[in-house]
Amino acid sequence: MAGNFRKCMMLCCSRKVSQKEEDDMANDSYEEAIAGLSKLLSEKANLGSVAAAKIKQITAELEAASTAAFSPEERMKTGFIHFKTEKYEKDPNLYGALAKGQSPKFMVFACSDSRVCPSHILNFQPGEAFVVRNIANMVPPYEKTMYSGVGAAIEYAVLHLKVENIVVIGHSCCGGIKGLMSIPDDGTTASEFIENWVQICSIAKTKVKTDYSSLSFEEQCLNCEKATVNVSLENLLTYPFVREGLLKKTLALKGAHYDFVKGTFELWNLDFKVTPAVAL
Repeated sequence: MAGNFRKCMMLCCSRKVSQKEEDDMANDSYEEAIAGLSKLLSEKANLGSVAAAKIKQITAELEAASTAAFSPEERMKTGFIHFKTEKYEKDPNLYGALAKGQSPKFMVFACSDSRVCPSHILNFQPGEAFVVRNIANMVPPYEKTMYSGVGAAIEYAVLHLKVENIVVIGHSCCGGIKGLMSIPDDGTTASEFIENWVQICSIAKTKVKTDYSSLSFEEQCLNCEKATVNVSLENLLTYPFVREGLLKKTLALKGAHYDFVKGTFELWNLDFKVTPAVAL
């Protein structure tokens, strides 16, 4: 907070605020700066009238800036400029190699939730992970028509990219899982797509409702977040090229759960006991 006070006192001078000072102030937390200025005014009753007036003016300007309209174009522009200058231009070898092709070791199924980007939480670098994100990180069973988009992604990752690991990552406070757990027993739905999609893992809901009937709804949802990961791993076995990779030991399946409330990450394997298909 001392840094904010120093900036505030500099801005109280009669000279015009420089662009650098404006930029420095903009980089601080608006709420923290406003709180600091308000505290300064309340504690320093002997401030000169000019200084007090200047601080009040700055506080008003900060409050106005904090409620300014959000510009999606400007956010994407500044985001890309930061990426290009801080990453792309600083690692020409990496991005030069990626321009020639990709060979990721991982295929990752993750939720579309904005809080659980797998590259962010696992520090995957460009080219390391082939990622599919959807509601509640679910993998549907093999079905050429209904789930062809997911099937195409798995086929491409396994047969063409030759990934060595498929990881399904669940997460805390998942809205899709809460939606699944909230579907009435008669199966009636109130949405166009969401409830039909999450019922891919309805067997997990049934198991949790049976095994953890004494727990609260929130605790049941937590258990279901992990149970649906295992159902998705089992569904992966319905894809023939996944089964073949497991049999040849060129492919491994892993389940995971990221709890962003506690800041924990669990990773596990399942013993599928896969056996070759028998032709009759």
